Amino acid sequence: VQLVESGGASEQVGGSLRLSCAASGIVAYSGFCMGWSRQAPGKERETVAEITGDGRTTYADSVKGRFTISRDNAKNTLYLQMSSLKPEDTAIYYCAGDPGACGFGFDYWGQGTQVTVS
Repeated sequence: VQLVESGGASEQVGGSLRLSCAASGIVAYSGFCMGWSRQAPGKERETVAEITGDGRTTYADSVKGRFTISRDNAKNTLYLQMSSLKPEDTAIYYCAGDPGACGFGFDYWGQGTQVTVS
C-alpha cells in the first residue's frame, strides 16, 4: 500500500488549501477507512478527520466546521479541504488508511505534506 499526499503549502491566516492523497496497492479502496492526521512541532500526532468507505465522516473539535474530508473511490483518492486557516493549523499532514473500521487507528501512512499558516 502506498499513500502519497500533495497540496501542502504556505498560506495566510484565513485562507484555504486542499490536500490530496493518492492511494495505490489497495485492492478494495472503498472498504478502507481513510483519514488525515497532523503533527505540529513539539506536539503529538492528532487525527483531524476520518471517512468511512460509504462517506460517513468524523472530525476533531479543533477543525470542525472549517475542514471537510472527502473521497473519490473511483480514483482511489482522498481529499481534505481546509478553510479559515489558523496559525495553529501549521503542521505536517499525513494521509492514513486502514482496512478495518474507523476509530481504531491506521495501519498505513503517507510521508506527509507540510502546511504552514502565517
